[in-house]
Amino acid sequence: MIVSSIVILFATHFQSAGQAAQRPPEPAVVTPAPLYRDPVFDGAADPVLVWNPNRKAWWMLYTQRRANLDLPGVAWCHGSEIGVAESKDHGMSWHYVGQLPLSHPDTGYSFWAPDIVKDDHGVFHIFVSYVPGAGDKHVDWDGDRYIFRYTSRDLWNWKFEQRLPTGSDHCIDPSLCRMENGKWRVWYKDEAARSATYALESDDLATWKKIPDPSVSKLYGEGPKVFHFKDSYWLIKDPDSGLDVYRSPNLDHWTYQGKILEVPGKRSDDASIGKHADVVVCRDRAFIIYFTHPNGQDYPEKNGKMQLAAKRSSIQAAELKVENGKLTCDRNKPFQINLTPSK
Repeated sequence: MIVSSIVILFATHFQSAGQAAQRPPEPAVVTPAPLYRDPVFDGAADPVLVWNPNRKAWWMLYTQRRANLDLPGVAWCHGSEIGVAESKDHGMSWHYVGQLPLSHPDTGYSFWAPDIVKDDHGVFHIFVSYVPGAGDKHVDWDGDRYIFRYTSRDLWNWKFEQRLPTGSDHCIDPSLCRMENGKWRVWYKDEAARSATYALESDDLATWKKIPDPSVSKLYGEGPKVFHFKDSYWLIKDPDSGLDVYRSPNLDHWTYQGKILEVPGKRSDDASIGKHADVVVCRDRAFIIYFTHPNGQDYPEKNGKMQLAAKRSSIQAAELKVENGKLTCDRNKPFQINLTPSK
């Protein structure tokens, strides 16, 4: 019995050692959580990342919600500019640059939820949601919403080009993706059509035509994001219950895959559902950049106004995987972000 026990002990020891050897090591440097907080209003939301070749840095553009102002209703979500943060260490740390100087036709306005692409001539195109009217007076989710397009060579000086012909005065949250045939497609949320997700298509980013229902409009959601990763196209959008995931072989026919980021995380400022996100694909890795309301929003109003604890938001990052044909995200797993510019 003693000999058998020794044999079992040694076998167990070597089996455990073998399993430990096969377990991938945790990264020496772990991506911080939160990744970024807006130092002005503490309301960073709806991030999108782009490589700035002039600065040799990554830029994060985001909706700069005015969370720390004492405003009625949802006025703190209006009157917003597009904030800019910069990283020169592959996304590990970010510092505030300022507000993007976009021209606007009204004295009062809000800019929300940008997306950026670069064309074959090296010109950047920003597509951004625009809400006319003084922000302080938008105490409800009212008013028109448009999608504007601007162009730039340096990501800072922008020229207004057009309002996209979406067919409705209540469209927000553009997301661009280039198709294999060279055409461009933009997905967006139409709040005049049950908040369905629709799309336009263009040869040159200037002339647009509506395409048939892109088959992702049945489930409510905002902030669609389309990207290519691991031999498939993916579309994620935010129904305020985590992020819905769709998969497609061709950008036309989509299959619903379930949710990610629907379970609150354990990291600092990550204990709530993930919201409106960007995805950056770097070779064989993909990073999702999303925002949270760290304390949730179930706080009683104080003097008829939301408390800061319910309004403030943080930007977080996690790594995406494809496992058994499904997009997955373990937001609690330590990882080292490594943003690399596309060739």
